[in-house]
Amino acid sequence: MEQKTKSESGNFFEELIDWLSSLLVTFLIMLLIFTFIMRVVRVNGDSMNMTLINGDGLIAVRIYGTPDNGDIIVANSESLGEAIVKRVIATEGQTVDIDFETGSVYVDGELLSESYINNPTINDERGHQYPVTVPENCVFVMGDNRQNSLDSRSSRVGFVKESDIIGKAVLRVFPFSSFGGLYD
Repeated sequence: MEQKTKSESGNFFEELIDWLSSLLVTFLIMLLIFTFIMRVVRVNGDSMNMTLINGDGLIAVRIYGTPDNGDIIVANSESLGEAIVKRVIATEGQTVDIDFETGSVYVDGELLSESYINNPTINDERGHQYPVTVPENCVFVMGDNRQNSLDSRSSRVGFVKESDIIGKAVLRVFPFSSFGGLYD
């Protein structure tokens, strides 16, 4: 039986330390990325059907600045005690008007072309007197499944503060059969 020399066992420990330090650096980089740049979130509920389905996994990238109309965002909802996934309809200073008889949504007097919605906006959640102007540092959000969405139309959600926005959803990562970007 051969005995290991000191240099052979020294090489083993040097390689082990090198390997562990590489793992530690990788872990720290991943921690920084998922803390400051992006988040993995899961859709909870049916409010974004058919665009997003309950259980879909998303990558949300942190937004530095104001989100744009049409962006799908993830935001903390203090009143609901959970993160919500909704579409930005209007940003600060814009005026939202909804005709609940026709299901039409207007921003600054212009009818929105909403090819992404699952059904028309006919539910008035009595959260606002329309037309309503979005306050400073806030956004007005709605789900794409308008008849089954708790969103800015409701006083339980109301206007979403920009500081509560976790990020912009950019990529569906699971289920793997639906993997891909969320915007055309």
